[in-house]
Parts: sequence; structure tokens; C-alpha cells
Amino acid sequence: MHVRDSKAWRRAGTFQHLQPNPPVSRRHSGAARRMFLWAGAKGAPQNEKRTIYQKIRDYDVLDKRKTVTALKAGEDRAILLGLSMILISVMMYFVLGITILRSYSDSVWTEESSCTVLNSTIVAEVNCTYSCGSECWKSSRYPCLQVYVSLNASGRVLRLSHNEEAQDTNPECFFVPKCRKDYTVMQTLVMNISERLKMHQHVTCYYDPGELQDNVLLMRLYGHGAVFHSLFWPTCSLIGGIIIIAMVKLTQYLSILCEQASRIKRE
Repeated sequence: MHVRDSKAWRRAGTFQHLQPNPPVSRRHSGAARRMFLWAGAKGAPQNEKRTIYQKIRDYDVLDKRKTVTALKAGEDRAILLGLSMILISVMMYFVLGITILRSYSDSVWTEESSCTVLNSTIVAEVNCTYSCGSECWKSSRYPCLQVYVSLNASGRVLRLSHNEEAQDTNPECFFVPKCRKDYTVMQTLVMNISERLKMHQHVTCYYDPGELQDNVLLMRLYGHGAVFHSLFWPTCSLIGGIIIIAMVKLTQYLSILCEQASRIKRE
């Protein structure tokens, strides 16, 4: 009996030594699961927050890049507009300088006064030529109207011309019409001018203050008003172009200052 009991006890002890301890393994597995769940629950929001922050930051950087690109394109267009306005104004100054300003500066009839019409008659007929096509010219004639006036500023009797162009073409005639085939049209035009001068005996005229010219002008081809209006718009274009370029450069300089100030604050 004792031998059997001892054998049974030995077998029971062997089986107890071979079987694992269930309460200890369950405790360790439960603790490990709780630690894993706690770590996963704690790490997931941080990763989500980082992802959202990175997305917002990427959107901000993209928006800033788009804004900077749009601003640079607008600034380039504004500078191009300003340069175009300056170039156009310079070209207009050049054209006006060789046309209006040159004629205005070369004219010696600069003083304005009043004249009294003394005589207005047609004295002769002047031959002229007109174009009838390519390399085709035909002759015609026009009546020469001669007008004498008394200059009230000095009392001199002088010959009256319509403008500088008529004076250069034919100083003996008051008005030089465009040469045409129909002589009657030109004669009617000159006669109407003569009748108007007889009706309005007192007219405004321009004379040479140096008294070197023996004639006066009824009107100047380019007077003070024409010169002012011809120079006004190119000057406005030039000033506008300079202002546009200056504003763009000022905006760029202020943006650089703001960027430098923001970097200093971040540091």
C-alpha cells in the first residue's frame, strides 16, 4: 500500500511539474494586452494630428506659392505696361519734335496783333499740276488772291498770307488751294474767301517782331494751343509709365522688408 501511494504521489508531482501555471500566464497576457491597447490608443491621435498638420501646412505652402506666382506675373505685366507707355511717349516726342515743334520753332511770326484789311483782289492766275494716276500729271491753274493789310501795332502796310504753308508755296498769294482739274471750283473758293475778308475788315494777325518780313499771317499753322495739346498726352503717358514702375518697385521693396521682419521674429 505504501508503495502504491508513493508511486501515485510521484506521478502526480510529475504531472504538476509538467503542466503550466494557468493563473500566471493569464495575468501576463492580460497585462500585455492592456499595455498594447493603451499604447495604440495613445499613439493614434498623435499620428492623426501630425498628418492633419502636415496637410494644412502643405496647403498653406501651396497657397503661398500660388499667391507669389500670381503676384510675380502681375508685377511683370505692370512693369511691361509701364515700359510700353514710356516707349510710346518717347516715340511720340520724336515724331512731334520733327513736325510740330520744328515748324513752331522755325516760325518768325510770333507776335499777335490786329490788322485792318485794305485791299483784297485777284491779280493773276497761277499754273499748277495735279495727279491723274500713277506717274500721270496734268496742268491746271488757280486764281491768285492778293490781300494787303495795315498792321495796327506799327502802322506798316504788309501783305497777308493764310499760314506758313501758303507763305512757303507762293508768298504773293493769300491762299493756295489744292490744284484740281475743275478751275471753277477753285475760283469759287477763292472768291468766297475774298468776300469774307471784305466783310470782316479787322482781323487778328501774326507778325515778325524783328520787322524782317514784309508780310503777316492770318493764322499760324501750329500755335501755342496746338503745341500744348500735342505735348500734353505724351507727357501724361511718360509720367504714368514712370509711376507704374515706381509703384511696383516700391511694393517689391516693402514685401522684402516684411519678409525680413517675419524671419527676425521667428528667430
